[in-house]
Amino acid sequence: MTLVEDTVKQILTTYLPVRIIGDKAYDSDPLDNRLKRQGIDLIAPHRKGRVKPKTQDGRVFRRYKRRWKVERLFAWLQQFRRIGTRFDYYEHSYEGFVILGCMIVFLRNL
Repeated sequence: MTLVEDTVKQILTTYLPVRIIGDKAYDSDPLDNRLKRQGIDLIAPHRKGRVKPKTQDGRVFRRYKRRWKVERLFAWLQQFRRIGTRFDYYEHSYEGFVILGCMIVFLRNL
């Protein structure tokens, strides 16, 4: 939770994301308020022992249910040793192998 804002600052795209989907560790009202000021909607389930009233309803969790697809892709990409340990010195070379890994994962799961 402490590195979310630093990660958002380092995004390479021209626009900030509309929403960020996280797990229960992201359940923080101050973080949610700071991201809302930037125009980012935080989707994270509430922790089990939450004392404060809930801030999210069940409708936004439809997006959270599909989060496993992204997590699964990262796990499949870690099977490629070159991507998992990042042997490449140049960023464009590493990015090319990540794209190649994504294509292989896609073709295996057709």
